[in-house]
Amino acid sequence: AAAPAPPPPPEVKKDKPWYERIHLRGYTQVRYNRLPSFRVNDTLINDQGDRFLGKDNGFGLRRARLVFYGDVHEHVSIYLQPDFASVIGDQYHVAIIRDWYADISVDSKKEFRFRVGQSKVPFGFENLQSSQNRLALDRNDAINSALKDERDIGVFFYWAPAEIRARFKYLVDSGLKGSGDYGVVGLGVYNGQTANRPERNNSPHAVARVTYPFQFGQQFVEMGVGGYYGRFNLAAAPRDDAAYAVARGPDMVDARAIVSLMVYPQPLGFMAEYNVGRGPSLGTGPDEGLLIDSRNLHGGYAQLMYKLDGVAGMTLIPYLRGTLYKGGKKFETNAPRYDVREVELGVEWQIFKALELTGAYLVADRTSSRYPYKQEQGHVTRVQLQFNY
Repeated sequence: AAAPAPPPPPEVKKDKPWYERIHLRGYTQVRYNRLPSFRVNDTLINDQGDRFLGKDNGFGLRRARLVFYGDVHEHVSIYLQPDFASVIGDQYHVAIIRDWYADISVDSKKEFRFRVGQSKVPFGFENLQSSQNRLALDRNDAINSALKDERDIGVFFYWAPAEIRARFKYLVDSGLKGSGDYGVVGLGVYNGQTANRPERNNSPHAVARVTYPFQFGQQFVEMGVGGYYGRFNLAAAPRDDAAYAVARGPDMVDARAIVSLMVYPQPLGFMAEYNVGRGPSLGTGPDEGLLIDSRNLHGGYAQLMYKLDGVAGMTLIPYLRGTLYKGGKKFETNAPRYDVREVELGVEWQIFKALELTGAYLVADRTSSRYPYKQEQGHVTRVQLQFNY
């Protein structure tokens, strides 16, 4: 009898090439700020937030993002995000890097990972929340004054159990306005001069954050605490009629502590954050008004929201937010000391997944970022169309 045929060799499973593992997504925000309001003030500006406030502005691209991301190895994933609507001086729509990092996981469940490159610094909740998901049109001054553009170059360590990592993802994907997965514990060191700027001293910043999303039945609540410490390098820019100068050298203590609370909108939601600390700032009195030094700061915000699903097959989320901040803006020329009190009332209309429309009315009393740093009051009616892809 003939010998049986040998079994076929086992099929070798080939890994996909790295370029087939890369995915692409993004979003664009088109904004218009010149709708009628009760108190127009063309000198009311916000250079750190919405560059389209003030006179002689019309339609503007607030953000134009593309995100390239994917697992290029079982232990390595990448996240690359340029923005094509940045502003440098008087040049708008400049392409610039926002995120450019790799996540390197230590274990197979990816519960322990290191993030290396330029990324968001784990400080607070709203700073980490994507502008694609945030309700209010701009981040609040109190928390965002800690980190312009929310990012810097450094090395960060994140830990979260696999179950909680899945929960972080659900809180974003379900439309509940989550901040994303920055671990239950986040630790890191970074340059400290903020994104896309060189380090200007040999003193890196250190940051730590602990947060946890609890589940009570179907309700999610997240609480967090954190803080950072470092020295920020700032140079004064004297003017002919104002001899601005640093008080004790350019490297100034820059440190903050923060508490955060998020009650996810199911349907009623509430979020609030408050931070205290010290940072570069001009003084306030006649003897200190020209001296930049590390000074006390404090402030935060509180926001109510209500998620209405199934409104003619769509989702409406009205919100009300109040902001308070007293402290310096370290990345602005001469670190002017701000006094900000704002109330914003708005509604986000999720027409469908690819299209959202937000209208908001802002009542603002804030310090101008431009010399001579006067206090300005005014109202602004704004509308923004966001398309996701």
